[in-house]
Amino acid sequence: MSRQLNMDTLRQNFWKEEYLREKMFRCEWHRKYGSTVKAKQKAKAAARLPLALPTLHPKAPLSPPPAPKAVPSKTPGPPLETPIQSEMYPVLPATRALLYEGLSHDFQGRYRYLNTRKLDVPEMRYLFPITTNFIYGWQLGPPVKQELVSCKTCRIESFFRKNGAFALLDPRDLAL
Repeated sequence: MSRQLNMDTLRQNFWKEEYLREKMFRCEWHRKYGSTVKAKQKAKAAARLPLALPTLHPKAPLSPPPAPKAVPSKTPGPPLETPIQSEMYPVLPATRALLYEGLSHDFQGRYRYLNTRKLDVPEMRYLFPITTNFIYGWQLGPPVKQELVSCKTCRIESFFRKNGAFALLDPRDLAL
C-alpha cells in the first residue's frame, strides 16, 4: 500500500502538533499517576507470591510459679464469671484428628472432617435447636420404612412412581 501524497504543510503541521500534544499528555499522566500504578502493580505481585510460614520451635516448659504467701484479703474480689457454654457438643478426638490430616483439595483434612460431622444427626451435634428449621425435625428419630400394600384388583403397588412423581391410577382400578 502506498503512502498518501496529498500531505501539504498544513496537514503535516497538524499531525506534528497532535503527536506532540499526545506525548505531553502521556508525560503528564505518568508524572501524576505513574507512582501509584507502580505501587499497585507491586502489591498485586506480592499478593501472588506464596506465603512462607515461620517455623515454630517447641518452647521449653515453664516452671510453675512460686506459691503465693497466704495473706488474708480484706475486700472480696469480683465474682468469677462462668464460662460461656457452647451451642454444640464437643467433638470427639478421633473426628477432630481428621481436621489436621491432609489437604481439603485431596478430599482429606477439613473436607473429610466436615463430611464426617455431617453424618451425625443434629441432636448429637447441638445442645438445643439453633434455628427454627431445626425445630421441625428435632428428635424425630430415624425414618420408618413403610411397607407397600398391594391388592389383587390394583395394578400398581403404590401411589408414587419410583422417581417420586404421582402415578395415575388405571380407571379400571377405581371401579370396584
